[in-house]
This record gives sequence, C-alpha cells and structure tokens, in this order.
Amino acid sequence: MRRIRIFDTTLRDGEQSPGVSLNVQEKLEIARQLERLGVDVIEAGFPVASPGDLQAVQAIAKEVRGPIIAALARANRVDIERAAEAVRYAARPRIHTFIATSDIHMRYKLRKSPDEVVEMAVAAVRYAKQFVEDVEFSAEDATRSDPDFLCRIFRAAIEAGATTINIPDTVGYTTPPEYARLIRYIKENAPVPDGVVISVHCHDDLGMAVANSLAAIEAGADQVEGCINGIGERAGNASIEEIVMALKTRQDHYGAETGIITEHIYRTSRLVSTLTGMTIQPNKAIVGDNAFAHESGIHQDGFLKERTTYEIMTPESVGIGQSRLVLGKHSGRHAFRVRLQEMGYDLSEEKVQRAYERFIELADRKKHVTDRDIQAIVEEEFVRIPELFALDYLHVTSGTSTLPTATVRILKGGEPREEAATGDGPVDAVYRAIDRVTGIETNLVSYALHGVTSGKDALGEVTVQIRDNGHVYAGRGTSTDVIEASARAYLQALNKLVYDRQRFAPAPSPAAGSKIQESAEMSPAAGQ
Repeated sequence: MRRIRIFDTTLRDGEQSPGVSLNVQEKLEIARQLERLGVDVIEAGFPVASPGDLQAVQAIAKEVRGPIIAALARANRVDIERAAEAVRYAARPRIHTFIATSDIHMRYKLRKSPDEVVEMAVAAVRYAKQFVEDVEFSAEDATRSDPDFLCRIFRAAIEAGATTINIPDTVGYTTPPEYARLIRYIKENAPVPDGVVISVHCHDDLGMAVANSLAAIEAGADQVEGCINGIGERAGNASIEEIVMALKTRQDHYGAETGIITEHIYRTSRLVSTLTGMTIQPNKAIVGDNAFAHESGIHQDGFLKERTTYEIMTPESVGIGQSRLVLGKHSGRHAFRVRLQEMGYDLSEEKVQRAYERFIELADRKKHVTDRDIQAIVEEEFVRIPELFALDYLHVTSGTSTLPTATVRILKGGEPREEAATGDGPVDAVYRAIDRVTGIETNLVSYALHGVTSGKDALGEVTVQIRDNGHVYAGRGTSTDVIEASARAYLQALNKLVYDRQRFAPAPSPAAGSKIQESAEMSPAAGQ
C-alpha cells in the first residue's frame, strides 16, 4: 500500500490566517502535539518574517526530533540564510524555497521573465543545498501556470538538487479532474525521477481543497500539505484531518495510508482552535461538535440498532469519546427511551409516551433540550419531590474590598431557620450558609449560569449538580437576580438528595416517613 507523507503547515500557512498570531511557547506546544499526531513534516514558520518566527522555528528544531522540520524561504539568499539558521539544530532539517510561476505573478508581482524566474529557482535550490540535504521547491500559483513551463522549472530544480517538488493550488482555482491531469502531466513530462517526492498544497477558496488533494493522490502525489482544522490564508488550506480520515476510511478506493495516529486528531484540533482563537464550526467534518451527533428520529433509530447505518467511522478512531444522540423536535421515541434509561429512569411504555409528548412540546419551543429538561419533565409528571427546604429570605454583601457575606432564612419543613456565612464569592457564601441550615455535607460537581432572556433585566438560569454516595442530583433555579437563582437551584438539588435518602433509608419510622410521598416505577438512581 502506498505511503502518503503528511506535511503540516499549521504553524506557517495556518498562522497566516487573519487575526492569528502565535508566540514561541504556543508554537512549540502545537509542534509537540503534531509530533504525537505522527505528521511527517512540520513547516515551523517563515524565519525571515520576524525575529519571533525565527526563534519559534529554532525552538521547535531543537526540541521536536521526530518529524522533518522545515522553514520557508523565498528564492533569495537572505531568506535562505535565515531559514538555514532556524533549522540548523533540527535532527532532520529542510529548507522550503519557492517562486511564482504563473504569467500573472511573473508579470505583475515579480516583474521577471520566465528565463529569469528559472535562473532564480535554480540559484535558490543550489544555495539551500549548501546548508541542508533536503530541499523542497514550490512553484507558486502552479495551477494557473503554463504546464510546459512548470515541467521546465521542475526539471531545473531537480537537477539543482531539489528532493521534493511542490505543485500548489495557491489561490484555490483548480478542480479535482483538472488538478489530477496536471499532476500526471508533470510526472510524465518533467519527468520526476524515483526518489524525488511530488507534493501538493491546496487552498480552499472554492471549497475544493480536500477534494483536489485527494485527486492529486490518485494521480500519483506522494506528499500532501495542509493545516489542522483547515485554517490558513483567506478561506484556508486543505484540512489535514479530513484527508487522513478519507484515506483511512476509503482505503478500498485510494489504496493509500499515512503514518498519522488518528486517535490524536481531536485533541490536536482542539489545541489549535484554543491557541489560535479560531472556533470550529459545529458541522465541520471529523472534528466538529456535530460530526458524530444524531438528531433525526430515523437516524437515531437506525444508529441504535446498528451504528454503521449512519456512521462510516467511529468517534473513538479520531479521539472523541462517543457518539451523541441529540434530543430535539426531530428525535424519535426510541432515542428518548434510551436516554431515559441512561439517566436511570425505568418507566412503563405508557409513561414513556406521556413523557415523550411533553418532551416534543418543549422541543418545539426551545432550541436545546438538555438532560436537566428531561429530568424536570419526568419529575413533574411522575414524581412529587417534597420541598423540605424552601428559600424565604436572602441577603448578600459583596464587593472588591469587602469579604462576601450571605445571610439566608430557609423554611425547613415550614419552620424558619437562619444562618450566615462568608465565602470566596457571593454564591460560595450563600451555599455555605445553606449548608449550615441543612446540615448536609455534599460535593458541588458543576455550576452553570445561562441567560434565558436578553437586556438589562434578563432572566438568569442557574443549574447545579451535587454528588452524594455516588449519585448526582441536579437543581435548577431562575430569577432576574443570579444569586437568588443560584440559591434556588442548590436547594432544589438538596431536596432531591434528601428525598432519595429518606426513600431508601432502612426501616424508617412512621414520623420520619410521613413527609415523603413515594412514587411508583422510579429506579434507585432516579435522582441523578
């Protein structure tokens, strides 16, 4: 099976994305992860661009020892000397030099004749060869260049010592069949000798970067260049993860493989997204939040019966924990029943149907239906949780130079009890005061605040989760005062905890059990 080299230019072309600027430590962190991912070449930067780029390439060259470390240089001595200085510490250094070859670039940008461009290319490759054995030569804007001129300049570059020739679609202009024909033409007419790698580098201006890269592989390309998450100039570069998973998933078609450890794809994607500040669209192939999510009832039903009905690869294969069944207005009863079981509810078919009807009504009004929403539906419909603790009064003092202090009055079984406490913040102080009233020791697992409405008088929704003896209890509270909402959410979770403790306590006395209304058909994990 053919082995395709993966050339990652996230740290060079990817960093050229508008608004992206990585410091030395951030570049080094990404480079380490790219090494774990298993890329063959890391283009670490464009050293002549800035002192910071030079330092970053040097740092990567010193520390990252597995992949080839490449530095970009225009076809001139200053650029090449700076690139050589940057990669001289690398275990496997490469200088990547380039010059434009299309008529439009030679005439308007370079203002050089074709003969002069060939001379510059040859001189650049020969000069780079004095510093490193591995030299890559790129013909910028190759897909808008004359094919015969490309063959001429590639022949000259190979004779001068280039070990890799790159045929970039610099402006995302070509199409898959057209690109494949160009690759074959260059292979046959340059010609490219054994041992010289044919590389391709595609941009996504027309949304065809990945398709063009795969077409080039079919036509005989040995190396593919791209970026994690497809970032890069303008509309970006070919997405590394999409190319890799296409080759892996459709080995029957492409007959090619890579050295990528695909289980590191998702982690690498998230690291690049975090450090560059470029968010990943939910429907992004392979790594988007929706890549392994199913909402349609027909899809969910098929997936639950046999996952390969709607998934051509597993989320685990790219480092994602598991697929997600997203419950919304398009979801079916089968997926809803499975989610209820996962949450610990064991309901009869009649009650599942009633709960499902309530769920669909809510899904028509709300964009996102969460597990907490489902929990509220079930508990409101089938379970009556006694409100042992109810908020009666709340006062909080807080400020930049004031120790946060909270006073709460809680009705415990109808009797008022008041306590005060200090904390790290106003919510922490409120929760400590509530703990004093209830006398319950528990662990706060999560706290989330969301705006339900907009404007200065927005309604805030707080959701919390607490853990007790392996069970997790959720609470929700809403108010225009987020501190009050926080208190109500915490008390709701505590009431559920107490309900479970009393329901399953061994041999409760009649007095102790009088306040608890038992509910049928609820599992021991119903409070989760």
